[in-house]
Formats: sequence, structure tokens, C-alpha cells
Amino acid sequence: MKRRALLSRSAAGLLLASGLGVGGSTAAPTDVSFTRDIAPILTKKCVTCHRPEKAKGNYQLHNFESLMKPGASQQASVKPGQPAMSELFRLLVAADADDRMPQKDDPLPKEQIALIESWIQQGAKFDGPNATAHLTSLIPREPHPNPPTSYARPVPVAALAFSPDGAQLAASGYHEVTLWDASNGKLLRRVKNLPQRIQALAWHPAGQWLAVGGGTPGQSGEITLVDATKGEVGKVLGRTIDTVMTLAFDAQGERLAAGGADNAIRVFSMPDGKELRLIQQHADWVLGLAFSPDGQHLASASRDRSARVFGLATGELEASYMGHEAPVSGVTFSPDGKSVYSCGRDKEVHFWAAKDGKKSGEIGGAEGELFRVLLADGQVFSCGADAQVRQHKLDDRSLVRALAGHGDRVYALAAHAPGKRLASGAHNGEVRVWNWEDGKPVAHFIAAPR
Repeated sequence: MKRRALLSRSAAGLLLASGLGVGGSTAAPTDVSFTRDIAPILTKKCVTCHRPEKAKGNYQLHNFESLMKPGASQQASVKPGQPAMSELFRLLVAADADDRMPQKDDPLPKEQIALIESWIQQGAKFDGPNATAHLTSLIPREPHPNPPTSYARPVPVAALAFSPDGAQLAASGYHEVTLWDASNGKLLRRVKNLPQRIQALAWHPAGQWLAVGGGTPGQSGEITLVDATKGEVGKVLGRTIDTVMTLAFDAQGERLAAGGADNAIRVFSMPDGKELRLIQQHADWVLGLAFSPDGQHLASASRDRSARVFGLATGELEASYMGHEAPVSGVTFSPDGKSVYSCGRDKEVHFWAAKDGKKSGEIGGAEGELFRVLLADGQVFSCGADAQVRQHKLDDRSLVRALAGHGDRVYALAAHAPGKRLASGAHNGEVRVWNWEDGKPVAHFIAAPR
């Protein structure tokens, strides 16, 4: 049955490769639960290649309803009560190494095969609340591992965020977010029980909530609200199939937008955390998001080489900008909402009309890929692979200064306009806080407790 499987080799292969002792057992339990025992494996190892926008073998399993439908071969992937007639199970136990899943890996252990066989034999039942819900939403959240007590080496700073009063600076870590005194770099607090890699931070305008985005690459993502006053996780807004890469609050703090490596954008209401809108218009990772000043539009930057503007009332695409001709990683609106500034791998900041995506101009001078662009108080700040932060005037785009001192790629920027403060974070764990009026350093520290 070579190459005729409903389930592509990558799907079942990834399932096999998981090698998980699901539910902490090495033998199939008497009653196998789809949500407890099967969904975690599918979510971790299969959904990435079999979701609506990327369905290998024309087969999807991002939810239970899709899982039960045949793919290109039209053969039943799972036939309740009949493991031997279920294509998934047949591929797992195939004697021929060319047919057996996974390809180029060890076969699934007998205990795991027995687990899947038992689930099918018992009727392949669904025990969740909604068969069309994404599998990630069905799996109970497990406590995340603790971060290291002391870091052997710094981790890259992928995200920074000032508290609304400018007194604290949040920095991304490994299974944690660290909070620092923005005036002197003193460690104030460590917030734990968070995803492995923190990629995005956004502080709510009211000050209590810090939104945290991250995940485990290729396996899971999470959007979490941290109570910054208590230093603990308050609420998990959403869980995705891949890492959350970017977050943004609107000016009033009524909505939070999140985007990531699942190519999707989600908009949540605050503070209840209800998902208001799911936008699936990008063909690759969403790396940057920004609300328009009036809150009516959302701009996005993606690895698919586009920047886009969506109307939030409908979620419809209103403008696309393809001028970078390279992956786009940063995006922000002008104060009047009429222009969008974006940056990416082409080493330039472009500015263009939010209404129709027509290019107005560009800001050059960088010697490497740009990762972030932000506007604050009449200034345009950008950072990138050449280890520098550049400050330009918004009115004429002239260079004010290059803020040097970082010894590695600069991934993160955060601004506090009332205090004229800019923070930058680098691959080597270094964080610098600057006074942007004169370019002088305010604080300098390594964002890794030790």
C-alpha cells in the first residue's frame, strides 16, 4: 500500500516519534480518553502539518471532526471498533519498513500502539465539549517546569515591556518573565509557570496585567495574563499549536491581539479573555502586530513577506504591502493612523499608506536584518542584526543617532514616552535602557538571574 495512505507519512510518523507515556502509563488504560490520552499526542506531533492552511495528503486533524474524515485516499483514518480497518492503526503496525510509520525513525513502542488500538476498539469516542474545537483547547493546562534557579548562561531577550508608569521593565526568559527596576537594573521579581520560550510581552495600560506569549517551537503556544501586582499567572487566554510570537494591546486596553507560528491572528476582549476574532490570512508566521490609534484597524507583519491591515469590525483584509520582498518582522502605525511603518530582512524601515498599501518611502542605513520598529513621541526606533538601535525623527526621517553598545543582535525594543526611555534587548541576554533625548545610558544589565 505504498504511498496510498489517507494519512500522510509525516502525520503518522510524527505521532510515532512522540514516544510519549501518555497519562503517565506504559500500558493502555481500561478506558482511553481522547482528550486526556490521544489529543496531546496529535497536538504535539501532528497538527502542524495537518491544519487547514497546511493539510498534507489533504488530511486535517486540528479538531476531532476533521480527524475522523478521510483524506486524499478516501480510506477511513479511524473506523470505530475496528482498528484493523483504520488506516492510522494499519500504518502504525505495518510490517514493511517502507510503509510503517514513522519513516526514518523507530516504530512506536508496543505500549503506545496498544493505547491507540484500545481507543479505536472502544469506539474511538470523543469525550470533549465540542468536536469542532481545536485540539489544543481540549487539553488541560499542565504546570510548566520551573526556570533555572541560576542561569549557566544568559538566554536571548526576545521581548521587553515597560510598565505604564515606567518604573518596571519586563524581560522574556526561559519558563519565566523577569521584572526589573528600569532605573538601575535591579531584579524585582521572577514570574514562573510560563511556556518554555517567551517571545512576546505587552503591558496593559491600566498596569495590573502583563500579557505573555510564547511556547515550545513546533509543539504548542500560549497566551497568558500575568497579574503583575502578585507576580503570578492569572488567566490563560488561549493555547495554540505553535509558539506565540507577538502581542499588542489597543490604546484603551479593551482588546489584546496575538499572532504566531501557526500563521494566525487572534483578538481577545479584555478583561474577560473572550476570543473575538480569528484571522487566518497569512501564509507564514505572524511576527508583529499593532493596533491603529483609533482601535479600528490592526496591522500585521509576517514571514510570508507581507505586511497587512485588517478592519477589526469585520476581520477583513483592507490593505496589503509587499514592498519588502523579504520576511517582515516589525510593524507599527503612525500617530494619525494614516501610515504604517514596517521592517524586516531587507534591512530597511518602509512607510506606506494604511488605506491602500501604497509605499511612501523608506529609512535605510542598517547593516543587517531589522527585527523591530516602534514610534514614540515623534521618534522612529529600529533594531536589528547589526547590534545597533537607530533613532530617526518622524517628521523628516533623518537620523538622530545610533545607540551603540550591544555586543550582539538586538531583538527587542520597548518605549516609555513620558519618561523618554527606550529599552533594548539582545541575543546575549543584555538589556540596555537609554534616555532618548540625549542618547545616554540609564541602566545596563543581563536579564538572567544568577
